[in-house]
Amino acid sequence: MISSVGLGIPLYDMSQTTIKTLVKDIFSNRETRLVERLLPVFDHAQIDRRQFAVEPDWFKTEHSFQEKNDLYHMLSIRYSLQAIDACLTNEQFLQEAVPYEAVDMIIFVSSTGLSTPSLDTFIMSERPFREDVTRMPLWGLGCAGGAIGLARAHDWIKAHPDKNVLLVCCELCSLTFQKDDLQKSNIVGTALFGDGVGAALLMGDQSTLLPHSKQSKPHIIRTSSATRKNSQNVMGWNVTNNGLEVIFSKRIPALVRSFWQNHIQTFLNDMAIDQQSIHGFIAHPGGRKVLEAMAEVLQVPRELFKHSHDVLRHHGNMSSATVLYVLYYGMQETTSEETLTVLSALGPGFSSELLLLGWNEK
Repeated sequence: MISSVGLGIPLYDMSQTTIKTLVKDIFSNRETRLVERLLPVFDHAQIDRRQFAVEPDWFKTEHSFQEKNDLYHMLSIRYSLQAIDACLTNEQFLQEAVPYEAVDMIIFVSSTGLSTPSLDTFIMSERPFREDVTRMPLWGLGCAGGAIGLARAHDWIKAHPDKNVLLVCCELCSLTFQKDDLQKSNIVGTALFGDGVGAALLMGDQSTLLPHSKQSKPHIIRTSSATRKNSQNVMGWNVTNNGLEVIFSKRIPALVRSFWQNHIQTFLNDMAIDQQSIHGFIAHPGGRKVLEAMAEVLQVPRELFKHSHDVLRHHGNMSSATVLYVLYYGMQETTSEETLTVLSALGPGFSSELLLLGWNEK
């Protein structure tokens, strides 16, 4: 059961209009016509605001890969702890706070910086987690990381039903900004991506912490992964001397209408579930066109993706953490036990992750 979710929201909140003006100023002295041609993507993204871990003026100056990564290291710990604290003490979802010592596994998901040892070891030192906690750091999953992290947590608590898993998805996309990259993918990325951290607590069916939980809660019924071969150029990073350079293909909505459509239809057919039985979708909002393509494929109204659209509008695409934000708002609704929900995310690979969620009434 997914018992609680907490968010780590970075300090600097900016409107899409402000970001558009900032990007125009940064690139104004080079290839002006190209930049002007791409700027409308900011207006069409259906994003009103985003949050960043660094102040606006930071984007105007050059930064080395090491400087960016040092900031990633420091700020990831700060906002991960904020999300973890919020998750384990969230009065919306919990009758009483869950002690750090009760966590048996930490899954740490991130793709926007590098750290060895992984950042979960630094986080463990900042709070009274036990030293025998099982660790599973996951890197390189991009936007699919939140859904994959939930799936791996589910696998582990199925094998250890008395245990509890803390999933942390931490992405500081702003720190990967390439000031001198005039490729279309970089401009589009600056119109979509924001920073955010989400943490989720999952309890096994025999966990002694189950009485801590309240309200209706989602439980994972089935998971499914699919990876399209020879599609590594759809999304991801090029690692350059200046840092992480975004790969973001315009083919993604088309792949939703082909690859993802086949995946979700096979997923539901294998469980003999009629699509009409799905009452909502917790979809990672990769962008407006991705959400529109999903609704088109499923032939369902936009309302079934309302939380995905809302998160995109108020936070942008925060890579792996975004689906936990959508889940956070979805869990605030009272949901009946008969309800089924599909949680989905797309990521580098090109990959798709699907989870079927049922709901337990407390």
